Amino acid sequence: MTKTGIIGCGWLGSRIAESLPDRHIIYTTATTEQKVAQLNSKGFNASLASFPDYQLDEKIPQWSMISQLDVLIITIPLSGKSCCVSSLYNRIQHLFSFIGDCKGQMFVMSSTGVYPDLPKEFTEDDLWVEAVSGERMIRNKYPQANILRLGGLMGDNRLLKNYNVSGLEAPVNHIHYADICSVISRMTELGTEGKLYNVTAPFHPSKAAVIHAQKNLPFSEEREVEGRKVLSSKLVSELDFAFKYPDPCHFHEV
Repeated sequence: MTKTGIIGCGWLGSRIAESLPDRHIIYTTATTEQKVAQLNSKGFNASLASFPDYQLDEKIPQWSMISQLDVLIITIPLSGKSCCVSSLYNRIQHLFSFIGDCKGQMFVMSSTGVYPDLPKEFTEDDLWVEAVSGERMIRNKYPQANILRLGGLMGDNRLLKNYNVSGLEAPVNHIHYADICSVISRMTELGTEGKLYNVTAPFHPSKAAVIHAQKNLPFSEEREVEGRKVLSSKLVSELDFAFKYPDPCHFHEV
């Protein structure tokens, strides 16, 4: 049996946990007693843990399970896009205290939001781990960490039509949560370590096209959509990976 830990079992983390095959014994964390109880009721072994942005007088105790885990998946925000450097530093130091000298295969969820808002195609070579503070801190401490830069998380109840969206002509960089689960499964199977991958669906229709599709309204784009696109070609090539949901215009049909 494979012992797998998931730190941050929210919208994405819970779906990853549910996607793992029966050979995985799952250990999770949550920030409230209510969520811990919910996770335990699903057969996940949940612990109470949080990683605040402020400095604590005492270190967060180390997770009692950490030395037994074969795989660790971290879904809490660590890219640094939405907080200042000092807050990010505090959060990551608390995480370090919690996972200690973790030796298992590791996955860290980052974001394609780390790329600049420029009308071009981005690959991993355009922005190395060393240039992103949160990713750099993680990789310096845990060289084996796989960093996955996720596009906009979609699927189930997450549909673009439900949001107040601007810039409708811009292309989307979306990813269906099921394909994130498949990427992790594939990398776990291969024993992959120390990789950086963009994880975005290979098609990048405009926001307008996606919204019209989700509302079952006719729409046609007469030209190739131009703008910021984050490419997952490295992932496809190195892992021989095929997306189950390559086109965001059809995510809602699942």
